[in-house]
Amino acid sequence: MSVHELCTSPLSERFSQPSTLSRVSKLSSTLSTPLFLKTPYTKNRVSSISINSFNLSILFKNSILKFYKNRPNFVCKSSDEEVVLEEEVEEAGFDSDSDVDSIDTEQLEEEARIAAKEYALSLSRELTIEDTNDRKEGRQKKRRSSSSNSVPDNLLPRVTIVGRPNVGKSALFNRLVGGNNAIVVDEPGVTRDRLYGRSFWGAHEFMVVDTGGVLTVSKSPANVMEDLAISTSMGMDEIPLASRRAAIARMPSMIEKQATSAVEEASVIIFLVDGQAGLTAADVEIADWLRKNFSDKAIILGVNKCESPRKGIMQASEFWSLGFSPLPISAVSGTGTGELLDLVCSHLKKVEASEGSNEEENYIPAIAIIGRPNVGKSSILNALVGEDRTIVSPISGTTRDAIDTEFNGPDGQKFKLIDTAGIRRRAAVASSGSTTEGLSVNRALRAIRRSDVVALVIEALACVTEQDCRIAERIEQEGKACVVVVNKWDTIPNKNLQTASYYEEDVRQKLRTLDWAPIVYSTAMVAQSVEKIIVAASIVEKERSRRLSTAILNQVVQEALAFKSPPRTRGGKRGRLYYCTQAAIRPPTFVFFVNDPKLFSDTYRRYMEKQLRTDVGFAGTPIRLLWRSRRKSGKGEGRSAPTNTNSTSRQDRKVAVTSLVA
Repeated sequence: MSVHELCTSPLSERFSQPSTLSRVSKLSSTLSTPLFLKTPYTKNRVSSISINSFNLSILFKNSILKFYKNRPNFVCKSSDEEVVLEEEVEEAGFDSDSDVDSIDTEQLEEEARIAAKEYALSLSRELTIEDTNDRKEGRQKKRRSSSSNSVPDNLLPRVTIVGRPNVGKSALFNRLVGGNNAIVVDEPGVTRDRLYGRSFWGAHEFMVVDTGGVLTVSKSPANVMEDLAISTSMGMDEIPLASRRAAIARMPSMIEKQATSAVEEASVIIFLVDGQAGLTAADVEIADWLRKNFSDKAIILGVNKCESPRKGIMQASEFWSLGFSPLPISAVSGTGTGELLDLVCSHLKKVEASEGSNEEENYIPAIAIIGRPNVGKSSILNALVGEDRTIVSPISGTTRDAIDTEFNGPDGQKFKLIDTAGIRRRAAVASSGSTTEGLSVNRALRAIRRSDVVALVIEALACVTEQDCRIAERIEQEGKACVVVVNKWDTIPNKNLQTASYYEEDVRQKLRTLDWAPIVYSTAMVAQSVEKIIVAASIVEKERSRRLSTAILNQVVQEALAFKSPPRTRGGKRGRLYYCTQAAIRPPTFVFFVNDPKLFSDTYRRYMEKQLRTDVGFAGTPIRLLWRSRRKSGKGEGRSAPTNTNSTSRQDRKVAVTSLVA
């Protein structure tokens, strides 16, 4: 059929092929006269154009009309006038000589899911976190998740481990929760904040709370610094000497306050002592404190570091003078922990799981607070929860473990906040020689991996540093949604109405990896604007979990192809796009099936990502575009004549897709 015959033929013959794009309105039923495109090109170029009726119907019904209707050469003509079609049709992304291919969408969807999973696994292998217990912890977490029920953490009874420093509380905590959550180093004062972990024994499920070592003996600041392993080399140079000494002197009282809060909310208290070191004055003072103030709670005396069952009984006999029945255990080898858990569960009430709840209803987004040391991460957590959940000190490196805390947002949505240790450069951590700091950084990196949204905290005066850019790259590679938090905003002098705009422009220019992340300004010490962090995190988490229908996605891609097609190679080849689908969420992952991925340059792939963000959103979350090679099937391949019994199901499963010149 020639161009003239095509334009003068009846409307039903021109658009006999139905479109598969659900977003396109049914123009043929609402318009009395068809619309056409006319562009004043030369007669020689017009004569070389050939286009079939199917491509013309797709062109007409596609929303690329919005790109053409504002052009000065766009003219509407009635059906009885001749239409001039030019080569711009082909450049808009349509192949004039292509045939309609019947593509099995179920097979493509399955291939897309497999491709997204393989890509995620390959990234996880590249982003390794140096921890020997990661693999073991992953198996134990999988085993625990399969047996755990839907009881929220705040409804479970608490079991608190308390004792003096370096008696093995964190090792016992890891043993009970079945993971490597707490940092275990053979030095006192490693744990400072309360650390929560879910555990179960038999039919009972409960929360185990790890606490810092309680120092009851009065000591000088120098001795306290030594016992608590406080580093004076991390960010202490700019702190005045008087403030430094005051912070060191307050550290024991702040650790004891955290331990006291954990004991007050506990149903069962595990009082842990060191069987190898024997009975000390600090053990006696802690026992008297528990007996006087918490006599209404169940108190179990555990004598740790009793690896030998025979010697353990002799080691435990020394602690009868504390007024409790000693139980010899070993947190490292697990000796006696079964008897300990039997005693713990005998004092706990069983909590029944709520009925009718599914995995989606129990899903709680996790927000990890990440940044360099001493930028105010713990202050933000305390301001959000409204209590002193973690220790805040001008001493850099105060926070060591990753602290999980449940929090209810303004609209009632639940979040899990994760406070982390400051992340310094790898060379600086290695040169310090601190094993504890290295483990703290690993916990922070693991917190990024198990979170849904990352709040990247930067200091207002320092703005974006080189280390902030490295952390931002890690967040983007992990595929996590992100909110950039500019803390200590009150320290910026001479602010006006344009200060935030100029500052945001500076941040965008330096932090190009996260140019899609929203920016929030806050002052955590006075709880100013901290609620905006949760609001922004809630929005980006919903964007990260959003899924587009295939019809909408393919139309958006067609619009992008029509607006800009990739350049041809020197050999005249051009990429063709056959199908596009969203294979995964968290983060949104899109798979493009093309003739050859090498024909799509990095520049064009970035353009496609930009068009997706412009047309359909996904603010605050990274999106992944995967390009898969798929050869175009022949005329006899992939086609079968439908029968009368199952013709409807075949039509639902298969969609006629035109080869698009990308």
